[in-house]
Amino acid sequence: MLTFTALGPFQAWADGAPLDLGGQRQRAVLARLLVAGGRAVPVNTLIDELWPGAPPAQALSTIQGYVSRLRRALEPDRAPREEARVLVSAPPGYALRAATEQVDAWRFEALVKSEGDPGRVWAAMDTALELWRGPALAEFGELSWAATEAGRLEELRLIAVERRAGAGLALGRATSLVADLEAHASAYPLREEAWRLLATALYGLGRQGDALAALRRARSVWRDELGLDLSAGLQRLEADMLFQRLEPPAPGGPPHLPAEAPTAGSAAAAGPAAGSAAAGSAAVSDAAPPLRVVVADDQALVRAGVRAMLEAEPGVTMVGEATNGEEAIALVAETGPDVVLLDIQMPHLDGLAAARRILSETRPPKVIMMTTFGSDENLYAALRAGVSGFILKTSAPEQFLAAIRAASAGDALIDPTITTRLIAGFAGRVDPASPPALAGLADSQLDVLKLVARGLTNRQIGQTLSLSEEEVALMVKSLLEHLGLFDRAQLVMAAYESGFVTPGEKSSFSSL
Repeated sequence: MLTFTALGPFQAWADGAPLDLGGQRQRAVLARLLVAGGRAVPVNTLIDELWPGAPPAQALSTIQGYVSRLRRALEPDRAPREEARVLVSAPPGYALRAATEQVDAWRFEALVKSEGDPGRVWAAMDTALELWRGPALAEFGELSWAATEAGRLEELRLIAVERRAGAGLALGRATSLVADLEAHASAYPLREEAWRLLATALYGLGRQGDALAALRRARSVWRDELGLDLSAGLQRLEADMLFQRLEPPAPGGPPHLPAEAPTAGSAAAAGPAAGSAAAGSAAVSDAAPPLRVVVADDQALVRAGVRAMLEAEPGVTMVGEATNGEEAIALVAETGPDVVLLDIQMPHLDGLAAARRILSETRPPKVIMMTTFGSDENLYAALRAGVSGFILKTSAPEQFLAAIRAASAGDALIDPTITTRLIAGFAGRVDPASPPALAGLADSQLDVLKLVARGLTNRQIGQTLSLSEEEVALMVKSLLEHLGLFDRAQLVMAAYESGFVTPGEKSSFSSL
């Protein structure tokens, strides 16, 4: 039987024996098709995503060669003129044809989404977590599609951990769960569900004081890291514990996904890649109030496309659309969205001016700039205004969704294909206020700064440098404090203006 593993080192297997998939870039072709979840990936997309920004002249024939060799590896007994059954031609590109049981990532996702009584959920989550062998697609971490999918799968892994714990509490297994939940909350202190489960487990064991202490720890972390108090859900839980209004979960109680999503700190979950967005988000759609998005663009076609994308995505809702900057400002004031997608070029009042006014308000939403061309000079000023990333209008839906989720979680998604084009025109314009030599930074901090400048999220940086997401967040915070800067966008500018990172420079962490 032919199988594929992506939850850890990427590999294809025939009856348990590993197959020779060739070099790194050839392997990346197969991995990209796996990420697409059985849907066709156009050849042009493969070229753009395998060679971001600089495809070779013979990229098309190179891709065709890769596919031919992969087909021989996957179906060695196929006759020369017989059509491929696994890696198939699907104009205008290629697709991977496999059953869910043949791909560990597909099976993992199906298990995490499964429903049933607590016993069934416990068993399904146990099976799902047994499939996890390490960071997904880690060897392709420098490619944006792989990093996006890896982040989505990691988020599903955390949900599986929390769903298993929720089912365990319903089955009366709090005693065996407390140690694991302590470790989970410590590793992911910004996840609300981690603290809810830990406090509930402790309370169910009669340890009311420890349960309240856990919630105090959560409050302390959130105030230090985010400047926020506990969410309304955790505050209600704390009050119920103080007045002893809670009862331990009864065995046989209903299973549940997290009651409220960890919106305070789960980074960028970044959305799925190549058509698997709806499947991945379904697992978390009941976990949180939907992210409320306003879209402002003077082109009706763009607004319609974004509207259709958001309507198909669980957990995200479009609360209004505007055709110019003035309308956008009024709509934001009226609807109070979480995220604003803002075209940088609009009549009456352009996106940059609108972004500045929106971000100057008390408790403003996150703003993501949209552009048709990565060379727009206003993007440079938009970064300085404090936007939470920018994205090409031609980007795939999963890239838009990744940007929205990253912004809502306090991170930023800066499209790497835009970054190099954008900065190329401005790298020589040294800002006297920028740190010229980045003096006093440790090597580890410089590594993080370089990857921030390349547009990676905290999760992607952590996967690249083998750090936890929380460790990266602390290092980014220390960079801001050391350099006297206020936000991530200013770090990007400081890296380029000081000459530490130059346009087109290939990252030393590249896998390809």
